[in-house]
Amino acid sequence: MKKEKKKKAQLPFRLNILFFVVFILFAVLILQLGVVQILNGESFQEQINQTTQDTTKVPVPRGEIYDRYHNVIAKNKPMYAITYTPPKGVQAQDRLAVARKLSQYIDMFHPDKEEREKQINRITDRDKKEYWYLENEKEATSRLSLEEADDLEPAEQYKKILERINLNEYENVTMQDLEIILIKKELDRAYSLTPQIVKSENVTPEEYARVAEHLSELPGINATTDWVREFPNDETLKNIIGNITTEKEGVPAENIDYYLAKGYNRNDRVGTSGLEQQYEDLLRGRKEQVEYTMSKSGVILDSDVIVSGESGKDLILTIDMEFQKMVDEILRSELEKNGAKERHLRDVMAVVMDPNTGELLAVSGQSYYDDPETEAEEKEKIVDSAYKTLYDAHRPGSIVKGATVLAGYESGVISPGDGLVDKPVKIAGTPIKASWTNLGYVNDLDALRRSSNVYMFHIAMKMGGEYNYQYDKSVTFNPAAYTQMRNYFRQFGLGAATNVDYPFEEKGFVGPTNIAGAAGLFQDFSIGQYDTYTAMQMAQYVSTIANGGYRLQPHFLKEVRNPTPEAGSLGTVYRSVNTKILNKIEMSESNIKRVQEGFRQVFQTPGGTAYNYFNGTDFNAAGKTGTAENEIYKDGKLVANTINLTMVAYAPIDNPEIAISVVAPNLNQDSTSSINHDITRRIFDAYFTLKEKRAKGESTGENTVGEEEEQSENQDTE
Repeated sequence: MKKEKKKKAQLPFRLNILFFVVFILFAVLILQLGVVQILNGESFQEQINQTTQDTTKVPVPRGEIYDRYHNVIAKNKPMYAITYTPPKGVQAQDRLAVARKLSQYIDMFHPDKEEREKQINRITDRDKKEYWYLENEKEATSRLSLEEADDLEPAEQYKKILERINLNEYENVTMQDLEIILIKKELDRAYSLTPQIVKSENVTPEEYARVAEHLSELPGINATTDWVREFPNDETLKNIIGNITTEKEGVPAENIDYYLAKGYNRNDRVGTSGLEQQYEDLLRGRKEQVEYTMSKSGVILDSDVIVSGESGKDLILTIDMEFQKMVDEILRSELEKNGAKERHLRDVMAVVMDPNTGELLAVSGQSYYDDPETEAEEKEKIVDSAYKTLYDAHRPGSIVKGATVLAGYESGVISPGDGLVDKPVKIAGTPIKASWTNLGYVNDLDALRRSSNVYMFHIAMKMGGEYNYQYDKSVTFNPAAYTQMRNYFRQFGLGAATNVDYPFEEKGFVGPTNIAGAAGLFQDFSIGQYDTYTAMQMAQYVSTIANGGYRLQPHFLKEVRNPTPEAGSLGTVYRSVNTKILNKIEMSESNIKRVQEGFRQVFQTPGGTAYNYFNGTDFNAAGKTGTAENEIYKDGKLVANTINLTMVAYAPIDNPEIAISVVAPNLNQDSTSSINHDITRRIFDAYFTLKEKRAKGESTGENTVGEEEEQSENQDTE
């Protein structure tokens, strides 16, 4: 009985000890939690936060470009791609291991033998040394003593080790080694958490499938799709559309800070010229943003799309691609026809725009291929050079006489109907100046119709302050007349930026004023023989006259469309481009109508300088012809004296639909060519013929090979 009571007394004691131990353990645990949360909580939280703040932006397909009838001009051709997205802290040995494994699944060498040789030649001795170093790192580092290493920075240590790798150690690399080197070079270009294309050209379906099947063995590698710009119309308008960098080129180094600030990755493709550059912000799209969850050591634990990507917006241009091709062919055939006898004629240019809206319907330039490094036969090859309509300025000749006459009206030195006898003019100490022939008595309309130089000379002299001109005597001349006349010209866009939606345009040469012979040079200016203008400026000028005095901004962009996931369809309208009036010329409506009548007579009245080429046409055109003397210099020496042939025109005169400028520079000084007339006439014929076909439903604006061939044949028989 006593034994039993003793056992019962020991049991509560043991339980108490157990409870006490448990209490102590809980106390220690609570104390530890307190230390973690209170003393070290902030630092631990910072470490946790660091693992969720790494975001990368994944490129999306670029917007596509279409003509006014929604025929594609520049599109994206999809292609297989192998990419590499390295985690943070990845080492050279890690990249080498990925490259070695990836070489088992893809062929990095180009299938073309010549291109393959270029690839191999681009592998430098340094590339091979670095490869040998990674393959034999222990042996390589042993070549630098501890004493030497202590005196050198890590980069200098590495450089010194590479210098001590002998040629016979790395020269016998195998083709397999070279392929691994090529792959690793691409992996080395990748930035942390930023996709880098390893191979996109010539990736076969088999390669794509093999890589996709073994992604678990290839850390950072992905089998995905990429795109490349494709031009269904070959070279047509391609240099106006412009260029984009390749993925290897990335953003231009000279503007790297600008692009990085706008959210670009270093290896992003961007527009560097033409409309690709002008509308980069619209075409680039919105990148997909991926947030990576990473361990402290840099291992990617998870990823999440926090901003979905959206392809770039599509551009609808004002260009009529079917008409554009017809204009290109007209210029090409006329250049070829005249080039054989006109040895200095290397280019022809034409701009066609709607004078009521500023929409550019066709912008064409054709040039002989003038690369001095090419063979002789290559120099006779004709290439597209539409950009020259904006970049190359030329003396325009008599096409400016409409602006000169209007300047005379508005400055008060002449009135509508004023006349004079067209005979040679001479200022003391200067050569005789005259019209192309003595025209007899001419008034302002006659001066335009028959292209009187003398009439313009007298306007210039009066604007300069000379009202009592006498043959071979000195004249009163105020150089401020240059500024006055140029201000009138600029109202039409001559000598001013057209503000066309393009990254660059030339405004032309502005001749000096305070020099010897300034009065005579001012006479030259009045007939288009001094300052220079581009074909785009000339088109804006004639459009301003055609529409009654409104200078409109020429523009390539008609509207912007939202992207659509459906291939072959266009999205909703994001933005439309409205007509932009830059200025209304400060001249009376009656005076503008007077010049319009003079332009009509040039084309439609006997004696007009274009009458023989346009008499009897149905499209009722008006305009002005031009011839300008021009000198060609090379290395500061005069090579040849030539002439520029130009023309500006619009039709129909009562309700203009199109305005045209044509420039054919540097023909022989004694040339009898009518290239400016022929090009203008053929462009009008092409436009109105195409318009009639479309009205009958015979043409929808689509570019079909059959139609192009038929059009070309019809033009050649005119």
